[in-house]
Amino acid sequence: MADSTRLLTSWLRAALTSRSRLFWLMVPFVVSASVALLASTNSVYSFQSYPSVMREEKSCSNAAKVSPPMGAHKKYSSLTRVEADLARARAAIQQSLWKNQAYDIDYIPAGPVYRNSVKFQSCMGRSRCSQAYMGLVDKQIIIWVNTFTELCTAGSAYQGLESQKAYLDGITCFGSFGALPQCLSSVTGSQQETYDAHRLVNLRDTPKKSVKRARRSYLEMEKRFKVFVYEEGERPIFHDGPCKNIYSTEGIFINQIETSQFRTSDPEEAHVYFLPISVTRMVQFVYKKDSGDHWGPMKRAFSDYVNVIAGKYTYWNHSLGFDHFMLSCHDWGPELSTSVPQLYNNSIRALCNANRSEGFKPSRDVSIPEILLPSGTTKGLLGGPSASKRPILVFFAGGVHGPIRPILLHYWQNKDKDVQIHQYLPKNVSYYGMLRQSRYCICASGYEVASPRMVEALYTGCVPVLMKDNYVVPFSDVLNWKTFSVEISVKDVPNLKKILTAIPWQDYSEMQKRGRLVRKHFEVNLPPKRFDFFHMILHSIWLRRLNLGIHYRS
Repeated sequence: MADSTRLLTSWLRAALTSRSRLFWLMVPFVVSASVALLASTNSVYSFQSYPSVMREEKSCSNAAKVSPPMGAHKKYSSLTRVEADLARARAAIQQSLWKNQAYDIDYIPAGPVYRNSVKFQSCMGRSRCSQAYMGLVDKQIIIWVNTFTELCTAGSAYQGLESQKAYLDGITCFGSFGALPQCLSSVTGSQQETYDAHRLVNLRDTPKKSVKRARRSYLEMEKRFKVFVYEEGERPIFHDGPCKNIYSTEGIFINQIETSQFRTSDPEEAHVYFLPISVTRMVQFVYKKDSGDHWGPMKRAFSDYVNVIAGKYTYWNHSLGFDHFMLSCHDWGPELSTSVPQLYNNSIRALCNANRSEGFKPSRDVSIPEILLPSGTTKGLLGGPSASKRPILVFFAGGVHGPIRPILLHYWQNKDKDVQIHQYLPKNVSYYGMLRQSRYCICASGYEVASPRMVEALYTGCVPVLMKDNYVVPFSDVLNWKTFSVEISVKDVPNLKKILTAIPWQDYSEMQKRGRLVRKHFEVNLPPKRFDFFHMILHSIWLRRLNLGIHYRS
């Protein structure tokens, strides 16, 4: 009996050991199968596998990315600390008006190029501020946003002597509270009256207090601004973008912010949070041209990504997206942002397609320049002859699409040797060569308002002539475009030559010089340099964040 018991015990021990070994052997296969099943869903935030080789070009940068720690949620004390830091920045900018500070000659040249930046005031309890309330656990948060008078767009003018006086006294259409000039939809009055108003604005010096504020806000940004970039998402749709076509701004910024000194690895100290989505890559890899629902897949990709962010962190939820921003240079960026109502209504959208008729709000959104870099750099694109060495009055070359260009070509194509208007240039004629021979270069809207022609004109020393309805020009919260460009409405196209020849040579020469002064703000540098296009985009975002407050309600 004892022998039988020992035999049975030995057999059971061996069987259990064998089954245990079999169990542990099968664990990896079970886990792998589960992961494969989970990854096979159609949700974008499962991060589908896309081709690793770009169809058009390689990544803009191969620099190593910073990998911030993930999973932290914003603490009450952290939010209070961030808001206190912003309050100190606002106070420093306001105090700069009364201090006798020397100008930063690397940033602020003499003359009227720089306009009055946003006037920062605490909005708690003020009627001029819009307020939104929301709950967070057992606390309540109050969000205030300065309600600015909308920025005047290209092609608009001021009406009446009082409005002109207000403008010349340094009160602009953006960010200054008080008596503001009225923005009109088009230039009114005769051609001569239009020019007189343009000349009056151009030749009057901007008050020094405006220059001080613009300078100090930039320096405060360099000192304080912290951006947290979400790590979620895989290339090529996330954390990447083009750098050698007309959407270069998108790819270059995404790559530069990820290796920038402004990026923080601690989300608790961030002033803003960046959604590193490339709309251009999304159109390239997700858009289905032959599908009846071509918007659907892209909008789902957008909303799925934000859902992942909102589900993993509280940063989006505690502010309803007010302190988040996206950046897109593709024409479809504004439309895709509508897939997330809080993103469209609350967040900062940095867009090349800055069209007020399509929902762009200058008080919250940021207009960024569209830049074409055929080689990925500005090599060979910068510089041009002086004003006296430009024999052509005005130049344009571009495809006939949109509402403005057909009118331009109808009146001026092959009509006047001084007005060089072309649909396509002959093969033996250089486009950049024509820019450098011309005094004025027309920047007319196509299908959308954005165009690389404004930057191309500034790069080559040609004075931009803006023909764009409802367009908010880039960096207009700091730069006074009326001092280095000309605005002509569509109805004045038949009088194009008359308007441009009526501008005195001295005024034209001054505009060209000022264009050279501000060119640095549109230049792309690898790596970025102070005051270049990368820093100016960040500065515009910084200004919007300064006019946003997120506080716990007592």
